Amino acid sequence: MSERFLVVPVAQADESAFGDATDGDSVFDAGAGEERRGSVPILQYSREPNKYGDGNPRESSPFINNTDDKGTLYDGKNMALFEEEMDSNPMVSSLLSKLANYTNLTQGVREHEEADEDEGAKKQTVKSPQMGTFIGVYLPCLQNILGVILFLRMTWIVGTAGILESFIIVFMCCSCTMLTAISMSAIATNGVVPAGGSYYMISRSLGPEFGGAVGLCFYLGTTFAGAMYILGTIEILLTYIVPSAAIFKAEEKAQEADALLNNMRVYGTCCLTLMSLVVFVGVKYVNKLALVFLACVVLSILAIYAGVIKTIFEPPVFPVCLLGNRTLQNHGFDKCMKTEIIDNVTVTTKLWSLFCQGPELNASCNEYFTLNNVTEIQGIPGLTSGVISENMWGSYGPAGMLVEKAVPSVPASASPQDQYMPYVVNDITAFFTLLVGIYFPSVTGIMAGSNRSGDLRDAQRSIPIGTILAIATTTVIYLSCVVLFGACIEGVLLRDKFGDSVKGNLVIGTLSWPSPWVIVIGSFFSCCGAGLQSLTGAPRLLQAIARDGIVPFLEVFGHGKANGEPTWALLLTALICESGILIASLDAVAPILSMFFLMCYLFVNLACALQTLLRTPNWRPRFKFYHWALSFLGMSLCLALMFISSWYYALVAMLIAGCIYKYIEYRGAEKEWGDGIRGLSLNAARYALIRLEEAPPHTKNWRPQLLVLLNLDSELSVKHPRLLSFTTQLKAGKGLTIVGSVLEGTYLTRDTDAKRAEQNIKSAMAAEKTKGFCHVVVSSNLRDGFSHLIQSAGLGGMKHNSVLMAWPAKWKQSNDPQSWRNFIETVQETTAAHQALLVAKNVDSFPHQERLGEGTIDVWWIVHDGGMLMLLPFLLQQHKVWRKCKMRIFTVAQLDDNSIQMKKDLQMFLYHLRLNAEVEVVEMHDSDISAFTYEKTLVMEQRSQMLKQMQLSRTEREREAQLIHDRNTASHAALNDKADVSPERVHMTWTKDKFCTERNRNREPYSNMAVRDLFNMKPNQSNVRCMHTAVKLNEVVVNKSQGAHLVLLNMPGPPKNRGGDENYMEFLEVLMEGLNRVLLVRGGGREVITIYS
Repeated sequence: MSERFLVVPVAQADESAFGDATDGDSVFDAGAGEERRGSVPILQYSREPNKYGDGNPRESSPFINNTDDKGTLYDGKNMALFEEEMDSNPMVSSLLSKLANYTNLTQGVREHEEADEDEGAKKQTVKSPQMGTFIGVYLPCLQNILGVILFLRMTWIVGTAGILESFIIVFMCCSCTMLTAISMSAIATNGVVPAGGSYYMISRSLGPEFGGAVGLCFYLGTTFAGAMYILGTIEILLTYIVPSAAIFKAEEKAQEADALLNNMRVYGTCCLTLMSLVVFVGVKYVNKLALVFLACVVLSILAIYAGVIKTIFEPPVFPVCLLGNRTLQNHGFDKCMKTEIIDNVTVTTKLWSLFCQGPELNASCNEYFTLNNVTEIQGIPGLTSGVISENMWGSYGPAGMLVEKAVPSVPASASPQDQYMPYVVNDITAFFTLLVGIYFPSVTGIMAGSNRSGDLRDAQRSIPIGTILAIATTTVIYLSCVVLFGACIEGVLLRDKFGDSVKGNLVIGTLSWPSPWVIVIGSFFSCCGAGLQSLTGAPRLLQAIARDGIVPFLEVFGHGKANGEPTWALLLTALICESGILIASLDAVAPILSMFFLMCYLFVNLACALQTLLRTPNWRPRFKFYHWALSFLGMSLCLALMFISSWYYALVAMLIAGCIYKYIEYRGAEKEWGDGIRGLSLNAARYALIRLEEAPPHTKNWRPQLLVLLNLDSELSVKHPRLLSFTTQLKAGKGLTIVGSVLEGTYLTRDTDAKRAEQNIKSAMAAEKTKGFCHVVVSSNLRDGFSHLIQSAGLGGMKHNSVLMAWPAKWKQSNDPQSWRNFIETVQETTAAHQALLVAKNVDSFPHQERLGEGTIDVWWIVHDGGMLMLLPFLLQQHKVWRKCKMRIFTVAQLDDNSIQMKKDLQMFLYHLRLNAEVEVVEMHDSDISAFTYEKTLVMEQRSQMLKQMQLSRTEREREAQLIHDRNTASHAALNDKADVSPERVHMTWTKDKFCTERNRNREPYSNMAVRDLFNMKPNQSNVRCMHTAVKLNEVVVNKSQGAHLVLLNMPGPPKNRGGDENYMEFLEVLMEGLNRVLLVRGGGREVITIYS
């Protein structure tokens, strides 16, 4: 979220706590105008979009590295030892003063009211929030929890499910919210919870991906809740207050349901438009009406309890008319009888005309009407009537099923005309799981207290107490209502959803005292208020998510009016709300928002359980009555309720959350909030590393864990980025990748260079799609740096087992032999460390992302050193770049080898390895060493000798210069002893000509002797044989593999003595001559491929 804390100066009486500020300098400078000397900043909450950062609030702003403090923090002598630290770390007195003045300004809507009144005027001094537990948490939670479902559906749920099953439904849902409230209390008391409430808690506990996914689910739940409340408002209006206002009227009974839905759509859309305008014009009006709406809810509930008590002494008169055992709709008649006697004449009633074809006594009537009598029973027999035993069990049924009482009746043959008769029927198919989904929204709203944490005097005490007390209160209300409704109201009336059997009265209203209108009016205003609050809260939640910047396509909804009012978010909320209104059925919308709320509660429980189990050092909630087992139980209950309510809605909600999660993971901004998922990853990584350390990996689990050694240019950019491309292409093994480089110098002088080099390498890795770790070492020389990397890169079982580097192509042109000596020592160190080595020649010509056409990867298998040569081409072929390339394996047969049998054995070996490759055996017979080879060896050794001479001459020059300098110094010292001269500068008497003459005179005999030896030397026989192998093998390889996309060769071992280093480089150069892309491979001394499963 991009809410920020702005520093606003407030006069501070006690200036001594900060030391003496210098004249003209303020103690703190926030860049917001001139401040008085000794002023102390106060952190004021601001919702302006952050124009200077990434949209993140600077959490812990009074602490270390606070860039707002530009002034002198301390100018005294008592703490001189800590002057260096004071540049970045505040004094304790300064820190405590800041924290004392810290306030998290009222969140939600009050800051918008202030913005309306201020209109950009100078900010006033912030008043500390004064709300207590009762006003700030308990009442808002109570108002949000009690609502439309209690008034419109509770009686129907009790009648349909029976008292026992209804009790189970209510108990499950209330247990779920109570467990969630315990987890939420722990999270909410573990630090300050700014605006965003549940979204903030989840995102900071579980990370941006989960936070964004659950935050959007909670937003959708709140939005659909708005739709549900608006539908409830319209249902009360059209069914119980002014039924005549209906636009669509049903001509036949079968069309009543469709007409009602169309009326709901039209009136619902108008109501939504009106409410959106109210919210747009000013949320202050919504806040001022909140108390009125709460009073309506409380009065309605008190009226229900008063009515229940009254039924003990004097039950209200609401007769229900039964025909046989079927309940009749009491709209078209006033007397529950077939005929009546008026003036000693038997006449038919209006009820007769509903079932018969005329008012005559001999008219043709419905068969069931003829066979059964009409009886009248009391709809509310009272608390002591014993009706509770009849209502104990459920009465589920399909849509269109008649609502019947368990009394004897004369059955009649089923007639299609029954659906047109004025019977009370089920409007939807009822079953236990549907009732759970419809009922659950009546227990939501537990986040109302945590969303107002900024308004509270002591949020960390008020939120747990207020929320848990509110849930306990509503749980008692709901459970008592289940029992009392079942004990007071007749079963057929309970199952009559719209009160058709009692002249269209609200069923719960018939129980209330003093009048049904108390409940009707109270529930109407309650639904209005809840709808307005949903339309107020949902856009702000979306704005908080958008300003966090974690979902890029939502960023437009972070903007709004000048006072921060979320205009665009309100528009989107209204559109989504409209889609819920177009569904038009309260019973269809309720399970949808149940899913979203359940998912939110599930993740609140998960966050608490995760933080508790991980024992994160920062997890120190003030609320102590929580346990991970309770959180885990709450999470399991939420998941169970999701699938109990509607398994397909649950899957859709999880799919939506999953898609948002993956979108944020791949496209969202990188955020680090110290979340629990990261802590879980750390714990899992630590556990896995310890397990990996227990034993070396089996051959079947071996994969190339690469240490890539990169060279950097003078600008600290990567010299060979294609080395990273090749690393990516090798990653089919799913192994570790560590990219390392070395800078010469000391870390104290080159720390900024090291960080810049690391950033450049990370950028190159991102460009080449290389996933791994980057490590830049500063060392006194390159050789030691690379040695440190080879020895210490990685951790525990996740250490590298292979080193990848580029061939030093310009080693011959380099005057400094240290370049190729570094290379050879790296080869020797990898061998000593039992690590595999891959050396890529002409790495800049390796493919980038472009796919190679048909071609081959040629493997020249000279010696077996673990099977790396066979495994690498297979891994490369898994990547799209090399997928079309075929593998060819060449091996060399000596004079006494059976080449035909070798080929068969090799094919069988590859078959057992499950590798597809062409096999070819190349015969290399002993032949005489050619003059060319002899000459090439001689040239190599002469060059080596010359290099030694050049190195020697350079050393001599340095030694002679030092000697002359020492003589000069000694002569001056002697002169100073003899005469007392002023200490002026003494000039050297050696001229350049004298120096050159002296040096040449001393060196001439040695030079002539060295040149003579150079032309008379004979090549070493061992070198001749090595050169012969390199030349002959190169001829064969070039002949067979010059057109291959890649050639893999066994890399010969380095010389054991230091004398033959430069010769070794020459042998490798000759071996690879004439080939474009070559990968020299040297095994790590262990098997990496196996024929066993």
